[in-house]
Amino acid sequence: MPADDSAVARAVDQLTDEYRSRCLWFLRADFYPETDVDRLRILAYIERYGDRAAFQKAAAVRQWLSRTSNERSAVS
Repeated sequence: MPADDSAVARAVDQLTDEYRSRCLWFLRADFYPETDVDRLRILAYIERYGDRAAFQKAAAVRQWLSRTSNERSAVS
């Protein structure tokens, strides 16, 4: 699983590409999330509108995103 912020961002971008036509059809074709809030929103859409595999992938990335977000807030 992703170990840092850029790896998490790439993982969300990959899921965005993988599930764009099935779960994210209502977003612009060139949309990629740029903030953690947007990334969490995309993961929620994939969990909500995808199949079981999509849910599991998004949930795993969400855990890493939450972990890195919490580490940043604990340091600041």
